[in-house]
Amino acid sequence: MRTRQIILRMSIFLVIGLVLGLFVSEASFAFLKSEAGRAPSRIELVIPAGTADKIARGEAEESIPLNMVFVSGDVLVVRNEDNETHTLGPLLIPAGASASLNLDQADNLAMSCSFQPGQYMGLDVREPVTFATRLYGLFFAGVPLGVLLGLYSFIVWPLKK
Repeated sequence: MRTRQIILRMSIFLVIGLVLGLFVSEASFAFLKSEAGRAPSRIELVIPAGTADKIARGEAEESIPLNMVFVSGDVLVVRNEDNETHTLGPLLIPAGASASLNLDQADNLAMSCSFQPGQYMGLDVREPVTFATRLYGLFFAGVPLGVLLGLYSFIVWPLKK
């Protein structure tokens, strides 16, 4: 009888812990919403006409970000509408042409870049947040919480003899 009470109480608090873990985990994902929450896709970056002249004067092109965030599996397509040839890391992009870069692995890259005043561009490639990632968050938060709540419940409400 006593073993049955222990198992029942621990089961109830494990369910409570999982529900609280689900709430905490999903709230965290919602507050920390980022580019990693989307599926891989094709991202286009346009180098507008006149960019080389701005860079020569030490000015930044407003439409080109200094750093970009990607998901593993994205393809970055750089389209050059300027009258000068530009580079981004291994890409050589002649005037009027485009080039693409497959971003297959999660990494934090700093690439040489001819269309930025500092001559570099940061590319942050992240693993996508999947259903499995969310399940890990639920179980890593919910199970320990449920077990701890169950154990503490024996201190607050001891079993009757």
